[in-house]
Amino acid sequence: MPRKPIQKQRKTQKKEESYTAKDIYVLKGLEPIRKRPGMYIGSTGTEGLHHLIWEVLDNGIDECMAGYADKITIALLRGNKVRCEDNGRGIPVEKHPQTKKSALETVMTTLHAGAKFGGKAYQVAGGLHGVGVSVVCALSKNLKAEICRGGSKYAQEYSQGKAKTKVKRVGKCKKSGTTIIFEPDPEIFKTINFEIKRILNHLRQQAYLTSGVRISVQDERASPSFRYNFYFEGGLRSYVKHLVADAEPRHDRIFYTKGEKEGILVEVSLQYAGEMEAFEESFANNIFTGEGGTHLTGFRTALTRTLNDYARKNGFLKEKEENLTGNDVREGLVAAISVKLREPQFEGQTKARLGNPEAKTAVEGVLSEGLSDFLEKNPQDARNIIENCLLASRARKAARAARTTVLRKGVLDGLTLPGKLADCSSRVPEESELYIVEGPSAGGSAKQGRDRHFQAILPLKGKVLNVERARLDKILAFDEIRSLIVALGTSIAQDFDIQKLRYHRVIIMTDADVDGAHIRTLLLTLFFRYFREIIEKGYLYIAQPPLYKIQAGKRTEYAYTEADQKEILSSFKKEKSGTVNIQRYKGLGEMNSEELWETTMNPENRTLLKVTVGDAKAADHTFDILMGKEVFPRKKFIQIHAKKVKNLDI
Repeated sequence: MPRKPIQKQRKTQKKEESYTAKDIYVLKGLEPIRKRPGMYIGSTGTEGLHHLIWEVLDNGIDECMAGYADKITIALLRGNKVRCEDNGRGIPVEKHPQTKKSALETVMTTLHAGAKFGGKAYQVAGGLHGVGVSVVCALSKNLKAEICRGGSKYAQEYSQGKAKTKVKRVGKCKKSGTTIIFEPDPEIFKTINFEIKRILNHLRQQAYLTSGVRISVQDERASPSFRYNFYFEGGLRSYVKHLVADAEPRHDRIFYTKGEKEGILVEVSLQYAGEMEAFEESFANNIFTGEGGTHLTGFRTALTRTLNDYARKNGFLKEKEENLTGNDVREGLVAAISVKLREPQFEGQTKARLGNPEAKTAVEGVLSEGLSDFLEKNPQDARNIIENCLLASRARKAARAARTTVLRKGVLDGLTLPGKLADCSSRVPEESELYIVEGPSAGGSAKQGRDRHFQAILPLKGKVLNVERARLDKILAFDEIRSLIVALGTSIAQDFDIQKLRYHRVIIMTDADVDGAHIRTLLLTLFFRYFREIIEKGYLYIAQPPLYKIQAGKRTEYAYTEADQKEILSSFKKEKSGTVNIQRYKGLGEMNSEELWETTMNPENRTLLKVTVGDAKAADHTFDILMGKEVFPRKKFIQIHAKKVKNLDI
């Protein structure tokens, strides 16, 4: 048998592009930030955009924690600009001995340059990595720094991380401080839309953590301008009171303790509340650590051990009874944990997780001592806390029994896909999508109009069960929910497995009326409570069907928002299209299969709203209000938001 033409194959392989020394690129200055912005601010979307404000704010907070400032102002200006001002010491402007440039320009245009490395200017600081303000400079189209220091005012301007001017003395100052005015670069960010609510929430949080500091927010983008001030003397205790909000406290006194261990300052405050899942927020040097870390681990360890010790010592737990678990003592818990330490070790530039081992030991020590003392001095509060934990323990055991009875005995196991499901032919989850559709009429149109290769349709009959008030056995007895669980393929509760999810796009598609909104809320509650990982992975969406069908002559347009409608009508008037007919869609069933495909299901035309849990606490709180058993919070919520509602049911 003749050999294969190996030499010919080798010649073909040599056609690869050359790889020599000239192909090695060296990024200078702040170029790495502009090349890979996600490494420094997490993303180039909304989160990353707002992270620019947090980075500048952190510098002002550091001045406050060091005792040199007590006021910070954030202003949203027209033209996508932001002004951040503090009354601290002001960034030094004299020549830096190493860079031979001014200290201001060095800080603004050099990675890993700052006063937080040497150890004398800041005993405690959030900006450990020293890239904060330089990141903002690198990712801004324009940035101006104004420094008041030593009776003089200095200024310097930058663009995309490079200085446009020299540092100049531009006047006199009676005060001291730093003002940064920046405009994010549209070449970097997908959208530049600063959200005032997100900013207010973050600054409120910082004001609670830095008691005695006044933080002001101004929105000058609209007329009249908007102004809000935050100032709290109560610190973490006030913050926990704010977090508990409308929920019913399980005990009267909010626990608070403060202490120092191994040079680490620890503050902890907590309260138990009814109808709330565990909610813990942890901070290191005022930086929110969304993924927790060693300080949160220390808190959980000390909380579980201390409550078990007290329960056994005072006869709440009998000799042969098992200890309360971590989940038992965290049921209904609202807690804030703050540590301030000399050299924080954050995992990742966005500082989402604290890694210092000594923080765990410090929090354990301070909390154990403080909580033990609190329980001994406040026996009624202690009793209420322990009884809440025991109730959670009994509920856990009952749920375990229900899970064994309901799940293990075949309510889900072995079931074939529900008959009402019109499945797709693809078995690749990454390309498959499931439409959860309200009602058989819309389900019929969706089944006819879909792309059968990758789109599955599951019509639901009526409103699903309100899972906010139901136990697992009752939930699994509800046919529509059971059909959904089987269709998803993940099972539920402790048997939930995200790897078995059959569709990586799960799309809720309901009517644009009151009933549709209610069904959507019920489904979101179900996913939030029992399938949260589907949301966290970015697999849950809400379909956006058009509100209006607008026709004039042979031309047909669809409006998805009120703004769309006005724009389309305006274009019709300009073209003098004649009589215009406007149809308001209340239900998906009003559209035929072709219309539903073109407007709502065709990937080339449709708009999908991705469901996120960026602020799990806010979502959790809203679900508690809207779907919980307490009437007054729901009534209050409706009264507050009633005037903002549009097109509730036409």
